[in-house]
Amino acid sequence: MKIRRKSASSPADGQASGEASGDASGETSGEVGGTATGGAATGQGPFDESQVAGDGVQRVDLGSLLVPPMEERELRLQVDEQTNAVRAVILAGPDGALEFQAFAAPRNGDLWSTVRPQIAQDLVNRGGIAEEREGRWGTELVCQMPVTRTDGTQAVQPSRIIGINGDRWLLRASLLGRPAMEPDAAGDWEDTLAQIVVRRGTVAMPVGEPLPVALPDDARRLG
Repeated sequence: MKIRRKSASSPADGQASGEASGDASGETSGEVGGTATGGAATGQGPFDESQVAGDGVQRVDLGSLLVPPMEERELRLQVDEQTNAVRAVILAGPDGALEFQAFAAPRNGDLWSTVRPQIAQDLVNRGGIAEEREGRWGTELVCQMPVTRTDGTQAVQPSRIIGINGDRWLLRASLLGRPAMEPDAAGDWEDTLAQIVVRRGTVAMPVGEPLPVALPDDARRLG
């Protein structure tokens, strides 16, 4: 496991929308229970912690996220160098990467439908393109964002942003690299996403607030 420090903000930072939560304001209940929705309801994953209790699978415990070891996937943590808070978890492979983060959500609401237009508008405001399409977990965003390479040249970074509603949580994931561009390359990465487990906890939190990610003792810093 590796740590990568960052100072610039990204769509993964802050609220579930990548900006102020807007209509998603409020506070989630601290009670345990309810019915999982999205991938967690269909049995295909990602899962709520309650759905995998006692299954015997060894997972890396990151607090709100439980990540099983996966072949050809390197687990990295994106850490804000000012606050030392973990902003996102990344599984990187030879042909792409999966970046994901969990947020507090209403018990019976559809937070993804609320924040998806906000994410799309934020990308457009920053010079990118975001279009909706139907995917494995419902409506997702297919995006293109202008970026500057380390050598100063310009490029376009494609991504797919997926939102999955769970039991008082939203898991937002971004596919990068080949999985974002080539459907034939996306299947294995979608299966990777389906193995993620979310631990919501019982503490009441504002809707859209990132669920805390714990930094493991064996994490190794990069750079």
